[in-house]
Amino acid sequence: MLWIGARTTVNPFAVQEIADVLKGVDIPVLIKNPVNPDLELWIGAFERLANVGITDLGAIHRGFSVYKHPKYRNVPNWEIPIALRERLPEIPLICDPSHITGNRDLLLEVSQKAMDLNFDGLMIETHPTPEKALSDAAQQLTPEKLFELFEKLILRTNQMSQLDSSQLDHVRSKIGQLDDQLFEILTERMNLAEVVGNFKREHNITILQQEHWERSIQKRLSKATDYQLSERFIRQLMDAIHQESIRHQTKVMNGESN
Repeated sequence: MLWIGARTTVNPFAVQEIADVLKGVDIPVLIKNPVNPDLELWIGAFERLANVGITDLGAIHRGFSVYKHPKYRNVPNWEIPIALRERLPEIPLICDPSHITGNRDLLLEVSQKAMDLNFDGLMIETHPTPEKALSDAAQQLTPEKLFELFEKLILRTNQMSQLDSSQLDHVRSKIGQLDDQLFEILTERMNLAEVVGNFKREHNITILQQEHWERSIQKRLSKATDYQLSERFIRQLMDAIHQESIRHQTKVMNGESN
């Protein structure tokens, strides 16, 4: 079995060289996500190997590099492996909690999250005496502690019975209705953004008004507890809405039809 690391996956030229060398070889290959959160780079690595006939492929989610994250060594960004599963459903998906956490005390938490997201397996570093490990000592478990972690893991089924599904139908219907309302509200908001765009065009004002935007962000973030939403989610949502608003205002400012 071969394993392509995160610092290689990020380089499509290196991945292509590996693929060219492996052409005609029948061997399993595991591909870690690139160090940066780029889904297309990750998928590209699978495509390059598949193009030379390597079909026994697996994905390893080891998180994404950030500067001085308060909790993780590599941020999991769970939405990216979920998107990979959506695009490449036939590829087994393995989580590497050791590299995500960099901390043995967080391994169970991340392992459980991966299992709850229907990952196919875990890659966890173990060492008979972690304190003597030449690298990554803080994220390694003794075999005994690894066994304890496995005993604490809760493995849930990903299959839902007809009875379970019928019990959720009403709730899912309400969620769908709320989703429809959210998009209707967003449509109204973008219509208003175009009104703002017209005003800015008529008065020769720039689209981005930084102080107003920062006040809007801080107002929403200050209410995170009231909303029962994480600050990260609020920030990502507001950024996405802002970018779409800018797109609509740009369309108006430039007299575009679409």
